[in-house]
Amino acid sequence: MDRRVFLRHASAAALAAPALRLTRTRPAPLTVNGERLNGWFARFSEVGRTPGGINRVAYSEADLAGRAFTMDLMRQAGLNPRIDRFGNILGRLEGTEASLKPIMIGSHVDSVTDGGNYDGVVGSFGAIEAARTLREQNVRLRHPLDVAIWQNEEGGTIGSKLLIGDLTDADLDKVARSGRTIREGIRVVGGDPARALAATHQQGDLACYLELHIEQGGLLDQAGLQIGVVEGIVGLRWFEITVEGFANHAGTTPMDQRRDAMLAAAKFTVAVNDEVRGEPGRQVATVGRVVPSPNTTNVIPGQVVLTVDLRDLDRDTLTRFTARFEQLGREIGQATGTRFTFRPILHSEPALAEPRIMEWIERRAQALGLSHRRMPSGAGHDAQEIARIAPMGMIFVPSVGGISHSPREFTRPEDITNGANVLLNTVVAADES
Repeated sequence: MDRRVFLRHASAAALAAPALRLTRTRPAPLTVNGERLNGWFARFSEVGRTPGGINRVAYSEADLAGRAFTMDLMRQAGLNPRIDRFGNILGRLEGTEASLKPIMIGSHVDSVTDGGNYDGVVGSFGAIEAARTLREQNVRLRHPLDVAIWQNEEGGTIGSKLLIGDLTDADLDKVARSGRTIREGIRVVGGDPARALAATHQQGDLACYLELHIEQGGLLDQAGLQIGVVEGIVGLRWFEITVEGFANHAGTTPMDQRRDAMLAAAKFTVAVNDEVRGEPGRQVATVGRVVPSPNTTNVIPGQVVLTVDLRDLDRDTLTRFTARFEQLGREIGQATGTRFTFRPILHSEPALAEPRIMEWIERRAQALGLSHRRMPSGAGHDAQEIARIAPMGMIFVPSVGGISHSPREFTRPEDITNGANVLLNTVVAADES
């Protein structure tokens, strides 16, 4: 008798017994093989390792080796992996009701340059282990369960964007960190770039999407909490700002006669920080790249190009701060004799988690005896793209010290196991809904 049939009989028996009616409870949560799951990380940490860290950048030889390793784990789990036209790796556990839409879980295994071994991999291996546990424990879901390993997440969630039809032909010619274009990379990993712009998934094609991930920040670790229930993934506004002044001799130009683009850029940088910190909320803004010209010791900078990265979970907050930054540019430009020009370079909307999925995650964490809190994701994920076509939920586990995208990135084995257990039981909850 499989587990689902057993549970139905057990529930019926409980209802038939008067003495048990008031004490009837849910079955104990399922649990993954944590030792097996964590054993995969030690082996995988050698794939793409260099003196500077983990280098499995998309479409590189190390990325190909990491994908081969992952596909082997999927075969062991009975998932029969295949590569779709976009280069994503997909595997499926069939459900008992063919008419139901699939539940999708997964993440990615590519890395940034000189990164760590947990970003993306925890969610990918956790998804494979969850599927393997269902099969080994003979738990048959009603819904099909799809495990997705997305290609080139670190280069801009490329695989998930392709799945939903959100890239253009020009996007395919952009160069990835490996030096290959996305078009070339799709071919290298086994996809079909000639058919890569036709989406395969539309609104309503999935029952829901769940992703387990390391937090990449330090909120859970600092608070001593075990599970983060993601409320949503922040929207992004990236700008390239050009400050035009006048280059002149550093020794002969009086201070009150200068049109110093670097001074104006510095004032703007401080003003951005003050504005964002001066309003309650979780918004963040970063001046990240600063390129002065002529960048010479004895010449007043005549031009500075800088970038601003603005993030928040609320669209109106993003719009308001965007307008405020432009106003600051005008004010500082007038005061310093310079001119600010803003050019948007990236625009993504916030992706909110489905409320009922957050509740499933919280209830399953509680049933497992795990402490938890709701929180936003300050980093982008493939879940942000899939949320545009399906209800989405994310589960965070702590990053020690809040470190990520670094060789020092680390998540404790017990936290990885906890996250996989919550993912597994949330899948069951989604299947029962």
